[in-house]
Amino acid sequence: MAKIQKRFVCQSCGSVSSRWQGQCVDCSEWNTLVEETPAIVTPFHAKHNLQGGGRTVTMVALDAEIPLPARRASGIAELDRALGGGFVEGSATLIGGDPGIGKSTLLLQAAALMALAGADVAYVSGEEAADQVRLRARRLGLGEAPVRLASATSVRDILTTLGSGRPPELLVIDSIQTMHSDLIEGAPGTVSQVRASAQELIRFAKERGTALVLVGHVTKDGTIAGPRVLEHMVDTVLSFEGERSHQYRILRAIKNRFGGTDEIGVFAMEAQGLTEVSNPSSLFLTQRDEGVTGTVVFPALEGTRPVLVEIQALVVRLASGATPRRAVVGWDSGRLAMILAVLEARCGLSFSSAEVYLNVAGGYRVQDPAADMAVAAALVSALSERPVPTDAIAFGEVALSGEVRSVAHAALRLKEGAKLGFGQALVPAALAREQAPMRLSGFPTLARLVDHLLGRG
Repeated sequence: MAKIQKRFVCQSCGSVSSRWQGQCVDCSEWNTLVEETPAIVTPFHAKHNLQGGGRTVTMVALDAEIPLPARRASGIAELDRALGGGFVEGSATLIGGDPGIGKSTLLLQAAALMALAGADVAYVSGEEAADQVRLRARRLGLGEAPVRLASATSVRDILTTLGSGRPPELLVIDSIQTMHSDLIEGAPGTVSQVRASAQELIRFAKERGTALVLVGHVTKDGTIAGPRVLEHMVDTVLSFEGERSHQYRILRAIKNRFGGTDEIGVFAMEAQGLTEVSNPSSLFLTQRDEGVTGTVVFPALEGTRPVLVEIQALVVRLASGATPRRAVVGWDSGRLAMILAVLEARCGLSFSSAEVYLNVAGGYRVQDPAADMAVAAALVSALSERPVPTDAIAFGEVALSGEVRSVAHAALRLKEGAKLGFGQALVPAALAREQAPMRLSGFPTLARLVDHLLGRG
């Protein structure tokens, strides 16, 4: 007799359990285990040998002269930069971001520009009616673009419609959490439905050479909702970042099988939609004529693009016995604790009785370890109330020993600083001998930098 196997899948993280329980053992969420359709296992299935009976797969040599998949430009240079040069035929791209950040606006602009350039583009919305998408296109000034619009949530209906004629060159699905496959049970948005719907759409894209773009919802932590396997199924994963209270948006590649993941695209949200920012440093720098204590300009590097951002620090002395607070916005709090420890142990500065606040201006998030020196300079400036020169930039990695180490792509950082009018740079001592378009001040240790900022020599 056939044996029926029951399996319960967590709707939050996708883990599988053989029995139902109130709390998922992997993600600790409550009441998220849902029973999936049971599979029938027979002795024939259990003992069947998979080494025969299939069709032969064609093997291709690695050095074979086969034309590579073609790319198609989207008409938006910043989007093409993040993608690695444009959309690839037969590729699947997943883009996620907070609600209202501009995902649908960006994709509608790209779809309209590609359609105006002669490409066959289809836009399927599962969240909005077709008239709503048309109204947005008119507001963006793209109402005349020949984009095929549809409002549907059934994957079978979508693939039947697109498969009846010539397949589109670009297919946008907004969003994958609203799609529904009638092959399995479950409501749209569940783990099984998202996985099955994405699999069918990706299979269509691979077989017909269509560039597929899936819009994904995100959780409160900022990660893409649904099963983790969804990110493994697609070729490219893009994250659309930014604060809704700020004007700028950053498109960052998290995974890219057709390019690098070290490039970003920078956009500004305006009344006419998202506009490209060719000089992102202008978004994150404060225009001032005189020095302010606790502020240092740092040339961050995103891929091959340097971006100048302003590091702001504030040190507040407290009464004896009060517990000091450490607050960080836009940087790693653990990294700040390390810099404070090095300043106390290696440089003789005391922050134990002071509150420390650190902020990256403009809402930018810095992950570059070269920001250590700029953060240390900002903290010393805020503690001593001595401003760093307004025409100076600073970068370098700080070790626990207090040594200031070199960082990658120093020439690009210096060139960007010189282009924006900065005349001097505080750099590691190993870089001070390099040819640069500005005056360099090299420091082998953090203690030497502190002495320089405090005027000790």
